[in-house]
Amino acid sequence: MGRLCQTDGLTEDQQEILKAVRTFVEEKILPVATELEHADEYPTEIVEGLKELGIFGLMIPEEYDGLGESLLTYALCVEEIARGWMSVSGVINTHFIVAYMLMRHGTEEQKRKYLPKMAAGEIRGAFSMSEPGLGSDVAAVKTKATRTDDGGYELTGQKMWLTNGGSSTLVAVLAKTDEGEDSVYKNMTTFLVEKEPGFGETAQGVTVPGKIDKMGYKGIDTTEMVFEGHRLRADQVLGEAPGQGFYQMMDGVEVGRVNVAARACGIANRAFELGIAYSQQRETFGKPIAQHQAVLFRLAEMATKVETAHSMMVRAARMKDSGERNDVESGMAKMLASEYCNEVVEASFRIHGGYGYSKEYEIERLYREAAFMLIGEGTSDIQKMIIGRSLLKDYALK
Repeated sequence: MGRLCQTDGLTEDQQEILKAVRTFVEEKILPVATELEHADEYPTEIVEGLKELGIFGLMIPEEYDGLGESLLTYALCVEEIARGWMSVSGVINTHFIVAYMLMRHGTEEQKRKYLPKMAAGEIRGAFSMSEPGLGSDVAAVKTKATRTDDGGYELTGQKMWLTNGGSSTLVAVLAKTDEGEDSVYKNMTTFLVEKEPGFGETAQGVTVPGKIDKMGYKGIDTTEMVFEGHRLRADQVLGEAPGQGFYQMMDGVEVGRVNVAARACGIANRAFELGIAYSQQRETFGKPIAQHQAVLFRLAEMATKVETAHSMMVRAARMKDSGERNDVESGMAKMLASEYCNEVVEASFRIHGGYGYSKEYEIERLYREAAFMLIGEGTSDIQKMIIGRSLLKDYALK
């Protein structure tokens, strides 16, 4: 362990959890990550190991068979896992967002039905807001749920970019419900869609066509999901009443942005580790390249960016844990961490020279993974809009 990405004020339990995750990453993820990633192979054994560690229930309260840990603990675990292989952190991220939304907004019956099995990894969650024609423009959602005579709903539409779309068995889906409110945001509802794992028709009226082939973020299944008259019971509305979906989803996205910031920190830290190690092994003009000032300066800048991003991510997580709204802080952390992640990975790539372009070297995988951090959970431009609008409210002229 180097000096970067250390976190002050952790409890003994938090330190023990992180130590266990770090050991798991070193022994079970790093040795196989690049091979599995190149093969685009689902990391079944790694996921089973994470179940045994209790990661799927890390933030789920003890009364629902989870570990009852904080968002900070979760984010630090994600940082460690992403350092090993970013795709693995994706396996648990959308699962975690669904569990978080259930904890915050679900009925007691919904919590007792889903959370214990989610903590054990028996129920796997996915989160669905995007559609083929929209990403961050949530108001433009076209997937629609129509009331039926028995008090339930029929869901029709097409969703896009579902992480865990195939492997999940519970999907939180945002849809229009048109309950007659004057605001588009109050006419959206989150539904808890139950399905079988796999591809094809996975439930009545639910089709998962197959995996989307991506530049990076491989191993994990990213899919579309098509609804054609999928029938839903009234108790599959998240919470007590319809019309709360937009606000529930935005709450989930806030913690999701802390998660993506943590992932970016993990990738950046690993890229720094690879860069500083290679720079001490590779020699030019009679000495290791780390002793050339150009490379030394690059390493100093990389380390500073890694440390800054980690600090911002930790602050955003602690704010959410304290009960404060952290839309600005999570947006700042996500924007900074993702941008710095790309810069650090590129710097490490440059240090590796021609070998960085070879698939035999780990930095090639990180180079492709880092790009996803720029768009996951909202682009940097979206974060700037959120941050800027909030700042104008805080600093409005009197």
